[in-house]
Amino acid sequence: MVRYRKLPVEIEAIQFTGDNVQEIWDAFGADGIYGPTEKNPDHLILTTVHGDKAPARAGDWVIPDGKPGTFYPCKPDIFAATYEAVTG
Repeated sequence: MVRYRKLPVEIEAIQFTGDNVQEIWDAFGADGIYGPTEKNPDHLILTTVHGDKAPARAGDWVIPDGKPGTFYPCKPDIFAATYEAVTG
């Protein structure tokens, strides 16, 4: 069996705090990011690359998924285990 290592990839991401929707829209655009709403005041709805809708709750990271207007949420513990800040 041959072993493979995932290549390092730099991403852009913003952690959703529950009150920074405008910051997220300013960075990524509003296309594909919905909410919060009266019905769902505690989370955003993100359009995924597959056209599905995925919730991003406060604390989750919002990550663009390559195709314009598509994103995926990432839980804080998974984000911390997977990514590190790029300096310089």
